[in-house]
Amino acid sequence: MPDICKILLAILLPPVGVFLEVGCNGQLLLNIVLTILGYIPGIIHALYVILKY
Repeated sequence: MPDICKILLAILLPPVGVFLEVGCNGQLLLNIVLTILGYIPGIIHALYVILKY
């Protein structure tokens, strides 16, 4: 999937963007927790993961 689509998904639903990039691992769990604690930290983490990997 192109990065543009993943970035849009990361903004709308951060855990979905992370899942598409790295699958089901610790990064996904961390993103879910960050999204629950605050939507903006979840977005920032998702963008970091997508742009790093």
